[in-house]
Amino acid sequence: MVDHQRVTDARTLRAFAHPVRSRLLEELNARGPMRAADLARTLGLPANQVSFHLRQLAKYDVVVEAPELARDKRDRVWRPADDDRGFRLDLDAVAQTPGGAVVAAAWRGMASERAHRAVDAAYRAERDPAVLRNITEATFQLTKAEAVELAAELDEVVMRWTARSRAAGPAGADEAGGTEERRLYGIFHLLQPRPEEPLERAE
Repeated sequence: MVDHQRVTDARTLRAFAHPVRSRLLEELNARGPMRAADLARTLGLPANQVSFHLRQLAKYDVVVEAPELARDKRDRVWRPADDDRGFRLDLDAVAQTPGGAVVAAAWRGMASERAHRAVDAAYRAERDPAVLRNITEATFQLTKAEAVELAAELDEVVMRWTARSRAAGPAGADEAGGTEERRLYGIFHLLQPRPEEPLERAE
């Protein structure tokens, strides 16, 4: 399984719980190292606002500078601090730190809202032939060891495509030799014992 960077501190979680910072991380994860000005253009935000949020993320080691990519000493290029490992939140550990219970609860609420929006968009969004929307639901009978093995395989696929996404340019060549627009796609998967749900008797 991929050795994700564990987040156990409330201050670190608070740093990237902010919606702008969370969005900046998504862009850096998908595109690789970027400058504040490029991120600002991508998101339609003022460059000074983006720079401020990047510095806040850097304060808690969520992003770091990539000086080897800078054009000169004044040029600042940013990349995710985890590089290609990703983060794994330990909300139980966060909740044990000062102020952590409130931060962990807020994060759960925000994550639930994001999951709801993702599912709603997948099922309700207008069909667009230029966009793929794929919904997969499956159930398995697994031991814990088998669940760990499956999680590791899923991690490997996600990290392989993360590396491919970061290495790609803004457009990719299609089979006909033309170019196809790149969009920010998101994948959300949960592997856990299936939560019990109340079953209503059909009338």
